[in-house]
Amino acid sequence: MTTLDRRSVLKGAAAGAAGLIAAPAIAQAKFPSRPVTLVCPWGAGGGTDAVVRIIASLLEKSLGQPFSVVNRTGGSGVVGHSAIATAPPDGYTLGIITSEIAMMHHQGLTQLTYASYTPLALMNDDPPGVQVKSDSPYKDVKQLADAIKAAPAGKFKASGTGQGGIWHLALVGWMQAMGLKPDHVAWVPSNGAAPAMQDLAAGGLDLVTCSVPEARAMIDAGRAKALAIMAAERNPQFKDVPTLKEALNIEVPLGSWRGIGGPKNLPPDVAKLLSAELKKIYDSQEYKDFMNSRGLSMKYADAENFGSFMAESDKAMGAFMKAGGLAKG
Repeated sequence: MTTLDRRSVLKGAAAGAAGLIAAPAIAQAKFPSRPVTLVCPWGAGGGTDAVVRIIASLLEKSLGQPFSVVNRTGGSGVVGHSAIATAPPDGYTLGIITSEIAMMHHQGLTQLTYASYTPLALMNDDPPGVQVKSDSPYKDVKQLADAIKAAPAGKFKASGTGQGGIWHLALVGWMQAMGLKPDHVAWVPSNGAAPAMQDLAAGGLDLVTCSVPEARAMIDAGRAKALAIMAAERNPQFKDVPTLKEALNIEVPLGSWRGIGGPKNLPPDVAKLLSAELKKIYDSQEYKDFMNSRGLSMKYADAENFGSFMAESDKAMGAFMKAGGLAKG
């Protein structure tokens, strides 16, 4: 074999070896090539947990990798939201961002804001409700409201989320609309609606102002009842529950929204893929059936509009919290 022939053989072998190395590298580059974590800042069993779990299940089905939900509770939502924001920006740790991100920094609890994330899609928005124990003496929300007005400040205790969270603001808005001080009903912070409803059923609280879908398990179990929702119209899934507008001629323009996002600076191709998959999920019959079966309201915005939605929510909540004396600075 001549020197020229030997060189040709060596070049061919090198090219073949390079091809063997490059092929798996290309395969590994496809996202996702390994399991993905979805962080939930609130407790298992609540509305946020339910929404993120159905989304995780459908992402797993469409993208072919496990999408595991991890509940990182504490700090009135700060712990979980921080876990999402501080994760490596590679797409393998995502999370469900909730309306509390528009509130926590106004309270001085964190420096995190909506700008700390890569928004992917808004998936849900629910109004607050008013729940009491099933054996509560208050048969309707007017009886409860009259009792609250007649009671000294602090006698009634409520919960549903962390201090200054969306369900706390709902209570503040309701009290202000009745001409009472924002803290007339004492707020007991919790790690979400599910533990608050358990505390209510056990007798530790007088009312819970989470959404009715989040209270559904306790309502269906006969341990709680919904007296009203703070919305413009009744929820078709809970058609017997009146609005505050109907019962008291009061409107509280607040809702608990939830969307999927990741840490800031996700790779554009990864963000684009995930956003497209989330739109498919939102449009799927499986997602619609799940949300309708639980009475959860559906609301969608793509990545860009979800970012704008969060910015607007941040501004509105800041103003609302200042009015209620819950903002610092």
